Amino acid sequence: MKKFAWIAGIILIGVLAGIFWYKFYFVFGEGVKAGSLNYFVKKGVVFKTYEGRVVQEGFQSPTAGGLQSNEFRFSVVDDALAEELERASGKFVELRYKEYNGMLPWRGTSNFVVTEVLTVKNAGKTDGSALPFDQ
Repeated sequence: MKKFAWIAGIILIGVLAGIFWYKFYFVFGEGVKAGSLNYFVKKGVVFKTYEGRVVQEGFQSPTAGGLQSNEFRFSVVDDALAEELERASGKFVELRYKEYNGMLPWRGTSNFVVTEVLTVKNAGKTDGSALPFDQ
């Protein structure tokens, strides 16, 4: 009976470890999102994490007749990547991300974790070329 309890305990620990890994460390999806970097902050009470939001072009409608901006909320773990995004506020960015099934407090408040900044461009033309000829 003692041997059975040990085997059952080891199997139970293995199953729980597998569930924990699947929930918090299994990469559910990877991709690229692009849009205007709306804000990027470092916040938290116990774990200070980097959080940001990219506003994408276009609108989505969760209900018929309603409009809502298409936002991508994300977290960043890497300090060098966070520093690069802090300098890109208000600019058009392309971000590579990983999506997890669950969030961990030290990884951020989002299931989406940005792993790379692909492109940073100015959001609009600032050289005056878009102005009419007579101005």
